Amino acid sequence: MKALFTNTYESDFVTTETAKPTPKKGEVLIKIHASGVNPIDNKIRLGLSPYASPVLPAILGTDLAGVIEAIGEGITNFKVGDEVYGLAGGVLGVQGTLAEYTAVDADLLAIKPKNLSMKEAAAIPLVLLTAWEGLIDRAKVQKGDKVLVHAGAGGVGHMVVQLAKIVGADVYATVSEQKSAIVKGFGATPIDKNTPVEDYVNQYTDGKGFDLIYDTLGGQSLDNSFKAIRHYGQIASCYAFGTHTLATSSLRSASIHGVFVLRAMIGNENEGRKHHGDILKQTTKLIEEGKLKPLIDPRKFTLDNAIEAHNAVSDGSAIGKIVVEIV
Repeated sequence: MKALFTNTYESDFVTTETAKPTPKKGEVLIKIHASGVNPIDNKIRLGLSPYASPVLPAILGTDLAGVIEAIGEGITNFKVGDEVYGLAGGVLGVQGTLAEYTAVDADLLAIKPKNLSMKEAAAIPLVLLTAWEGLIDRAKVQKGDKVLVHAGAGGVGHMVVQLAKIVGADVYATVSEQKSAIVKGFGATPIDKNTPVEDYVNQYTDGKGFDLIYDTLGGQSLDNSFKAIRHYGQIASCYAFGTHTLATSSLRSASIHGVFVLRAMIGNENEGRKHHGDILKQTTKLIEEGKLKPLIDPRKFTLDNAIEAHNAVSDGSAIGKIVVEIV
């Protein structure tokens, strides 16, 4: 098969012919049609995520959509020919998805929504799972909650907004002026990202603070969340890697949840992997019912220009998710 190898950090990909993998017990062999690209993929390529980086040389790429070509021992819930999607590799010793084939733990997968293309489906897993784990599993969003999403038009953010709306929350999202229409389209109230925290807390919560805040940016955004949360509120962050003073949130008795969606693959925890597959099964139903949809960047990327796709997730040019088309 053809695959893109990363031989040294901060370098371009190297196109290589390598052996097609054989599925082990509990695995399926997937012919990859599309590979979703996330900011974490580029950070791994640059050597900026030591907690997730594989030993080089390695095939990177976390998300995929494709067709099952062979099944390993013990597989009963999938068959050859099934179209599937999932957060499937690209960390530590797990082969990534910038290749024509991969063998994947079947627990990580779900049947692809019938009303999505392979490109659209490949854009979903990492951002959806990150949104779900923080919003639903950890912060336990409820109908009627006032929810604030930082960067609501971003990859994780646009999934948080939609999931919160599905639950019946009252959703607000910080966003740049040029992307405000995106969050409006998903049913959220846009807040200019440059608005002082006190101003929007007073305007939208009568100064009490939001019931739940999902931070996707870290840094100042997470510090702002400490100021904007109500007493006994819930904060979830998928970017809580900086240094923060927790006094503001502690005085509000707020709960803070760190979300690290790659943990299931890195920890080899079968329960966590199955949970990912189960979430994606529920996601497929929501998408087929028309309640959830991915935002896709219109540019076309292939294995031949995948380095440009990696650059596009970090240079601020993307409007929606970046996907590399392999078939």
